[in-house]
Amino acid sequence: MMTDDALNINVNLVQQLVSSQFPDWSNLKITEVHPNGWDNRTFRLGDRMSVRLPSAARYSLQVDKEQKWLPILSEKLPLPVPKPLARGEPNHNYPYNWSIYEWIDGHTATPECIDDMAKFATGLGGFLIALRRINAEGGPGPGPGNRGGDLKVYNDQTQKAIEILSTKSNLDTQLLAEIWDTALSSKWVHPPVWIHGDISSGNVLVNNGEISAVIDFGSTAIGDPACDLSIAWTMFDKDSRDAFRTIMDLDDDTWARGKGWTLWKSLIILSGIEQTNTFEAKHSLETVYQLLNDEI
Repeated sequence: MMTDDALNINVNLVQQLVSSQFPDWSNLKITEVHPNGWDNRTFRLGDRMSVRLPSAARYSLQVDKEQKWLPILSEKLPLPVPKPLARGEPNHNYPYNWSIYEWIDGHTATPECIDDMAKFATGLGGFLIALRRINAEGGPGPGPGNRGGDLKVYNDQTQKAIEILSTKSNLDTQLLAEIWDTALSSKWVHPPVWIHGDISSGNVLVNNGEISAVIDFGSTAIGDPACDLSIAWTMFDKDSRDAFRTIMDLDDDTWARGKGWTLWKSLIILSGIEQTNTFEAKHSLETVYQLLNDEI
C-alpha cells in the first residue's frame, strides 16, 4: 500500500491523472504553483483551471467537503472563492480523491502588494462576516486541525512549548502563559457558525492593490470563529488590526481565543515541536512579539 511519505506529487503525476480521467484537458499545460501549500499541492491547468491534490490521508476528506459546500457558500459571499469543476479519483499512483477548480487570478496577499492595509482588513472582515451569517445547518464539524473546535486540545503542546522556550529564549514566558490561560478560560457559547479555518496571507488574493478573492477552504467548518482572527497578528499592524476588530464585531473572549490560536501555532514552531524553515520561524517570532505587545 502506498504511504504518504512515498507520494511524489509533481507535474508528471498530475499530467497522468488528468490525461487518464479527463482526456479532453490532456493537452493543457500543467505548471506547479509557487509557493505551494502544505495540506494540498496545487498546479495550474492551462489558463483557466487549477488542480489540487491532498498531500496526506488526513487532508483527503477536504476534497468532498469543498466539492459539496463551496458551490453553496459562494452564492452568499461578497468575494470569489474556488469553483469546483471536476473531482478526480484515486489510481495506482495516487491514493486519494482530488479536484479541478476554476482558476482565480490574483497575487498572494502581502503588505507590499496592498495599497491600504486597513481597507484590506475591512474587506476581509466583511467577507468573514458574510460567511459567518450563512445558515450553518448541516455544516461539517472541525476537521483534523480542529479549527472551529475547542482550543484545549492543544494545551499540552502549548504548555510544553512555553516550558522549552523558558530556557532557550528571552521571551516573557510568564506573559505567554497568561495569554494562553486567558484564551482557555472561555468557549464559544453561541450556535456554531461558518468559519474558513485558515485565514492567512497565502489564502487571500489581491488584485490592483485590493482584496480580490479567498481560497483554500480545506479547513472550513462550523464552530467557533476565533481561529479566523489569527491574521490580526500574523499580518496586520495596529491600525489594520483595529479596523479588522471593529468590523468583525466579536466579544473580548473570542478575541482572546483568537490570540490563543495564534500563540499555539507560533510557539510550536519556535520551540521546535513542529519542524519548519528559517523564514517561518522568523515570522513566528515576529507574531509572538505582536501578541505580547497587543492590548487585546
